[in-house]
Formats: sequence, structure tokens, C-alpha cells
Amino acid sequence: MPNPTIATRRLDASGLLATRFESPEALVAWFGAVQSQDYPGASWGIGQRLGPAARQADVDAAFDAGRILRTHVLRPTWHFISPADIRWLLALTGPRVQRRNGTQYRQMGLDGPALRRGVDSIAQALEGGIHRTRRELAQALERDGIATNGLHLTLQVMHAELEGVICSGPRRGRQFTYALLDERVAPAPADAPRDREAALAELTRRYFTSHGPAQPRDFAWWSGLTIADAATGLRLAAPAIVRESIDGVDWWWAPRDDDPVLPPGGPLVHLLPNYDEYLGSYRDHAPTFDPSMLGARWVEEVFAAHLVVRDGMAIGGWKRELAAGEVVVRPDLLVDLDAPARAALERASEAYGRFLGLAARIA
Repeated sequence: MPNPTIATRRLDASGLLATRFESPEALVAWFGAVQSQDYPGASWGIGQRLGPAARQADVDAAFDAGRILRTHVLRPTWHFISPADIRWLLALTGPRVQRRNGTQYRQMGLDGPALRRGVDSIAQALEGGIHRTRRELAQALERDGIATNGLHLTLQVMHAELEGVICSGPRRGRQFTYALLDERVAPAPADAPRDREAALAELTRRYFTSHGPAQPRDFAWWSGLTIADAATGLRLAAPAIVRESIDGVDWWWAPRDDDPVLPPGGPLVHLLPNYDEYLGSYRDHAPTFDPSMLGARWVEEVFAAHLVVRDGMAIGGWKRELAAGEVVVRPDLLVDLDAPARAALERASEAYGRFLGLAARIA
């Protein structure tokens, strides 16, 4: 059986046990990076950590104003990150992501000169504070004789992101735009990490503070860095991050004066979105999966599925359906819920509806 201490501590570190953040940008900075491959899901992941007053419009406003950015920075996939962090994070993790992309670059015939031509074309199209959609960037590349078919466009744009040339701009309706990073983001603050060791120490500290208890292999998976980097980062991050043995296994986390506990009168139920940091940021999911989930299809679908979590343990999935004036939540559970748990699920559904500004019901 999973040790509930790990799940409860992770709930607390992740901001799901009690509200501790006042804005989307404060929460994103706490994590260091928040996976945002699915923008609506990632927005809800932020919203439910901000408390009952948070709305989708709050996340949208922070994103459109550039108080949080969305770019490729870890593994590779999209993440929300803080403008103050984008340069040192890209310097730390970007080179490794570029190496991982190397096979696809070669398959598409994108050698160094071809990638540089793409970056120059994209930069010229955005110069002067212009924000362009992905389709508009494709048109600019094509005008310069640069292929955009297949994966060419995806790789050219991602390369420009990883090189620190472009980042997200404000949305235009439902479309995302890109901007020149140096035009959208102020210079790095004076206290930003200035070398690789300082950056590695800071990212390690943020990961184990916001995700712990966790293990070095979890950090390596989340960050896209190596196990050796994880070991070095933990050494550099001490004493802010400590090691503790739980059931004979070593875990690392940022300790608090009092061990967190679940609120009385539970259970506590969350409707977590796909790719949520609480579940998708670990190599081993056993500490936060109900035993009925292990070996089930959800283990394979953990990144793409919305998951129902009871007292920190995943117990199944859920789907969302938007209809006229309402959102329908359809649970797919692997365990039976008693009356208190069912009531907690209802409250979680209502919270999701409030965030969207819609009535909510469970089907």
C-alpha cells in the first residue's frame, strides 16, 4: 500500500491542500515550470490552487499581459514559466532539449544553416512588437523560401523558442501568438542565476519544494536533465532540500515545521486536469495512485487523462463536456464512492464550474 504521508506532503507542496498563492504568476514561479500542453487544462490546474475566487479570466489576463509565458523549455513540451525565469531556464535545459530534437532535425533536413535561416525569418516577421500566429509565421517562412510542411514548421518554431529568440505573445481571440522574447520580457533581474551551477541549484530547489517528497529520477524526468545533474542539484540545494527515509526508501523534500495533514471532515477530492504537476511530474506514480489504479489503463494514460484524486490518491478519470451554459463532468472511477466522497466530488465539480463561469453537473 502507498504511504499516505507522501501523498499528503505532495498535496501540500503542490498547493492543493490549502490556498497559498494570490496570482497565477506567483504559482508559476513557485513551481518553476508548469506543464501547459493543454491550455484549458493547465489553466484549471492553476485556478484550483488559487482558491474559490479564481476564474479562467484571471489566468487569461496574466497570460495575455505576459505575466506568465508559455514556451518550450523542458523535455520538450509547453510550459508556463515566469518572465523572470525564462532566460536562465532556457540556458539550463534548452541545450539538452535541442540534442533530443536532433534526430528529428536531421530527418527533416534541418541542419545548422537551415535552422538559422528559420530563426532569422521568424525574428524579422516579429520585429517591432508585432505578434503573429503560428499560421502567420508559416506564411513568413514560406515567403523566404523555407519549408513549413510536415514537422518543418513545428521544429523551426520550437528551435526559435529554445534559442531564446521568441516566446508566447497575447492571445488573439482563441489563437495563440508569438513575440520576440527581448521585446516582450524585461532583462533578467539582478538576483537571477548567473551560471549553470546556480541555475541547477535553483531549479532543483523549486522542484523538490513544489513536488516533494520525490526522488532524483523524478526530477530528471521532469526537467529533462540527467540523473547526474539531479545528484549535483541536490548537493547544491542543501540544506533547503533534505533527505528522509520513508518505508526504507530515500525521498527528498523541503521540510516544514509541522507535517501537513488532511483537513478534518474529509475526504478531499480534486478534479485534476491532464498533465497536472501533481501527477504528471514523476517517474514512479505508485505513491499517489490508489492500488486499484496500478496496472490499469490509467497508468499508461496518466499524462493525457484528467484524473480524479481522493485524499491525494488517483482513483480514476473524468471528462469534461461544454454545453449551453454548463459544463458536464463525467467521472470514470475504479473505486466506489461513499456518500461523503460523493459530496466531495460534487463540490469539486462545482468549483470547476465556478472557475469557468458555468453551471456544473455530474453525469
